Amino acid sequence: MRKLITFDSISLDGYYAALDGDMSWAHRHDPEWQTFVEGNASGGGELWFGRVTYDMMVSYWPTPMAAKNNPIVAAKMNAAPKVVFSRTLKEAAWSNTRLVNGDLASEVRKMKSEPGPGIAILGSGSIVRQLTDERLIDEYQIVVSPVAFGAGKALFAGLRSKLNLKLTSTRAFGNGNVVLCYEPAP
Repeated sequence: MRKLITFDSISLDGYYAALDGDMSWAHRHDPEWQTFVEGNASGGGELWFGRVTYDMMVSYWPTPMAAKNNPIVAAKMNAAPKVVFSRTLKEAAWSNTRLVNGDLASEVRKMKSEPGPGIAILGSGSIVRQLTDERLIDEYQIVVSPVAFGAGKALFAGLRSKLNLKLTSTRAFGNGNVVLCYEPAP
């Protein structure tokens, strides 16, 4: 069974985006954080996105600006095998991207059972919540950023039942970000 992790940035008060959709706060770069991000990008595996996150990613990573500003991550993002889950998207033009538009839970169960590399969902709050409800995520990597909004789009808003987690590791960064890694607990 392929391992499915999710990597999400949230504010201190639990939002992955402000009410207006702003996520610029999640990009707090410094040399230590950049090294971490490059290491993550070099981990291999397949990248999964919902349509909103896919649209955001494809608008940046294949561009000359991304290649100039962040060449290592841009190269890895563009070369990685990718899946976008969408009921509305008609085609996925980003290199190495496959479009999946069937029932999310059924498709993910099938894809996790197929041979292949590990899987990382990047962002994609709606996909994370739906797959959490189905108990299909094996690890949650949550980056808590030192910002609070008071309102926004909560990563776990609308869960059907409580999610118990077990902390497996932590790492704090000089830019104020803290990475918390959790596995589902009974």
